[in-house]
Amino acid sequence: MSALSTYALYIRTSTADQDGAAQLHALRRAAEARGWTAPREFIDLGHSGAKASRPALDALKRAARAGEVRQVMVFGLDRLGRSLRDLLVLLDELAACGCAVISLRESIDLTTPTGRLLVHLIAALAEFERELIRERVRSGIARVKATGKTRSGKALGRPKREVDLDEVHRLRQQGRSWREIAMALKVPTRTLRRSAGQNPA
Repeated sequence: MSALSTYALYIRTSTADQDGAAQLHALRRAAEARGWTAPREFIDLGHSGAKASRPALDALKRAARAGEVRQVMVFGLDRLGRSLRDLLVLLDELAACGCAVISLRESIDLTTPTGRLLVHLIAALAEFERELIRERVRSGIARVKATGKTRSGKALGRPKREVDLDEVHRLRQQGRSWREIAMALKVPTRTLRRSAGQNPA
């Protein structure tokens, strides 16, 4: 296999009725300008970027692991992954195989120090965002534990039942048992006794 065959183009469209012709034309012109001769073409038509498994992308990764592809060009980074996390995982996976990514739209070339720096900055910003989210979650949990209320102001857990102590006193005077009164007022017997004990009728 010649050295020139280690170049590849990757195209992805999100719907089957898109043929990827515009992406392919732009990539072929860019490849020609770089002196790439007969780069391999990996094309996923009608595959969402949110899907981790795509036939052509899977084939590209296998080729990269086998050392058959050393540079792959895409029209835009969103062609590789819809989420930033998935994109960074894929870039790391390809880099571990010795395969660098070049993106036309973002003008990012991971074969250059500047391109690698940009990806590291993107990764750092992504980690910073994740840490902010974790901190907000921790703060929210601490607030709920301290106040017993959520951000909306609602009390945590089941709402407390109000017990009409005057009615309890009246029914007790009639000789009704705690269980009978609890059933009549539709509250747990334990709640009823506790309320009456805290506020003797």
